[in-house]
Amino acid sequence: MSLELDEISLQQQFEEVIASEDILSIQDFLNDQNISDVANLIYENEKYEGQIISHLSLHRAASVFKILELPTQKKIIKTLPPFKTAELLNELPPDDRTSFLSELPSNTVRELVKTLNPEERKITLSLLGYPEGSVGRLMTPDYVYVYEHDTVEDVLNTIRKYAKNSETIDVIYVINDKGELLDDIRIKDFIMAGPDKKVDELMDERFIALHADDDQEVANEAFKMNNRVALPVVSKSNKLLGIVTIDDVLWVANEEFSEDMQKMGGTQALDEPYLEMPIFKLFRKRVGWLIVLFIGEMFTATAMGFFEDEIQKAVVLALFIPLIISSGGNTGSQASTLIIQAMAVGEITIANWWRVMRREIIQGLLLGSVLGIIGFTRVVFWANFLPHVYGTHYYLIGLTVGFSLIGVVLWGTLTGSMLPLVLKRLGADPAVSSAPFVATLVDVTGLIIYFSVAYLFLKGILL
Repeated sequence: MSLELDEISLQQQFEEVIASEDILSIQDFLNDQNISDVANLIYENEKYEGQIISHLSLHRAASVFKILELPTQKKIIKTLPPFKTAELLNELPPDDRTSFLSELPSNTVRELVKTLNPEERKITLSLLGYPEGSVGRLMTPDYVYVYEHDTVEDVLNTIRKYAKNSETIDVIYVINDKGELLDDIRIKDFIMAGPDKKVDELMDERFIALHADDDQEVANEAFKMNNRVALPVVSKSNKLLGIVTIDDVLWVANEEFSEDMQKMGGTQALDEPYLEMPIFKLFRKRVGWLIVLFIGEMFTATAMGFFEDEIQKAVVLALFIPLIISSGGNTGSQASTLIIQAMAVGEITIANWWRVMRREIIQGLLLGSVLGIIGFTRVVFWANFLPHVYGTHYYLIGLTVGFSLIGVVLWGTLTGSMLPLVLKRLGADPAVSSAPFVATLVDVTGLIIYFSVAYLFLKGILL
């Protein structure tokens, strides 16, 4: 409650100070606020977006700009005067600037890159030269490095001289005269050591490094496993190129999560925010998978046509078709969602396929048995109150429903769990095996299982 009151109070203060049109008062007010509070003011006062950024000190403007959502960043850049845009882009950290520019059309990027000073332009073009989705796009060249023959006193002097422009100084990187990475040492080790101690005396040569061409998901896994705020990035020849910090990796993880959620919903990943995407582009992203799923469902109608004679002989079987296929689709969707999520966080790899299959066979039998018992009980219970609904052979119909549910649910869990692993093995994105896709696949095969079980129990009686 107090937080809401604070936000209301901040908004009221902003409205009052902006209405005063006193530039110095506006600047002082904005520069006194937390970065996150200024970002909230921008979101809540869209018509003042450009003014808010313009009235901030340059360093704080860059700090606010880099945490804003992409659509807001784009609008601000359009409203700022050219000289202010140049100042802002030059002040942004190289990795954040690269991340922003990589989301813009190529002609816009060309124009904005021209506004950078020569040094920042060189850095930006270098980072943009790495493949999209690679670690190279995330790294920053702003870090502190020392040489193995330096003393601790030399290191501390280097930190005082260069750390101001570095994103983090928690870790200092040791290189040789060729620029090759030799080690990374935490700053606390230098602080605790005597001033005359050599760097090579503190080295243990146990360090983790990323490669510039690695996929960004590799960086995500490396940070999770090594509890670091930054990791070095090297070339194929082990030359130190830059560092990647945890804030950039968290941003990537969020983007990957959003893409996977969209794919699991049965659509292509959106490369723009939903409200910013043109309506026909959004249509194209969605219609492809809908057509695939619709064609898949056509096979369900084909399967029903194949069993048309059986349905005519025992019309009662048609009553349970929605129940059977939805149960299989639901369990398949459950399994695929669990496996995709586990793969995304590194809990499951392709090598674990047999363990996953064994677990899902057991799960399928247990879940199918529970649903099968409920289905059998429902048929028998209902037949005792309304005998004419299922006829005199209601007991066999109940067994048919019960055992069909066991088979369909077992098949659904196996399909849902194995399909993501198969796709990963083939080099495709496991998230493509989305819940709608698995459900459609299990619908078709569920009908075959259902009528096969029905034929087994009702042959010579109703069929």
